Amino acid sequence: MKFSTALIRCAVKAALAEDIGTGDVTSLATIPKASRSTAVMRAREPLVVAGLAFAVCAFQALSRSVKLTVPVQDGHRAEVGEVLMEISGPTHAILSAERVALNYLQRLSGVATATAQYVAALKGTKVQILDTRKTTPGWRLFEKYAVACGGGKNHRLGLYDMVLIKDNHLAALRDAKPNAITAAVARARAKYPKLPVEVEADTLVQVAQAVAAGADIILLDNMTPSRLWQAVQMVDGRAQTEASGGVTLKTIGAIAKSGVDFISVGAITHSARAVDIGLDFPS
Repeated sequence: MKFSTALIRCAVKAALAEDIGTGDVTSLATIPKASRSTAVMRAREPLVVAGLAFAVCAFQALSRSVKLTVPVQDGHRAEVGEVLMEISGPTHAILSAERVALNYLQRLSGVATATAQYVAALKGTKVQILDTRKTTPGWRLFEKYAVACGGGKNHRLGLYDMVLIKDNHLAALRDAKPNAITAAVARARAKYPKLPVEVEADTLVQVAQAVAAGADIILLDNMTPSRLWQAVQMVDGRAQTEASGGVTLKTIGAIAKSGVDFISVGAITHSARAVDIGLDFPS
């Protein structure tokens, strides 16, 4: 997952404008304009780093005089107390950029850390963790990047880069012949022959229909581990399989034993906790 420096700058600029508004009144009132300081950003808990470029951009956007030392890279597994960044320069710039820098770094590192926990739970298997489109509006590329930092695999980016025929599509095609899945896959192949086609299946009947229709991937939605195993046996390698729904760190092991190729986890983006990272001035 890659995105341009220009996109980072645009996002950070908007975040700074939202936070600073007409001015950081506290810093303007209390700190002399010529004041210079140093600060250190540290991990306050074990975490997987993601989003360093956003933090760097936030500080540099407010002053070209800010100097930064970044001893780690995104994807690094940091321990408690480990230094993630050292900042020196105009005190006003450091204080005014602090929250925006931390918001990006804490949130994206949280996504990476949550992803890494799910990936670790699958150690010793060939199953891959997928993300979903359940992302923060405007942050999708950033959060999917963080998923990759944590060892996960990106699913489709949006509605444009993959055909995913879901239950509501099938409901809208309920009268299609010979059945909704066969009709949907055929139409998708005709309209977008170069795109992969995935079909959501709630039942084994739908699994059989999706296999017969030639789907590339079959999304096995909210099935029990035993039903997942039955579905995987039915597919028999003729398509890839993805388990989705009800996935937690407690249930993922049993789900993986079914033999699916992928497990998608919406929680790694929509419910990831911002990790604890602090920025402190020397006392």
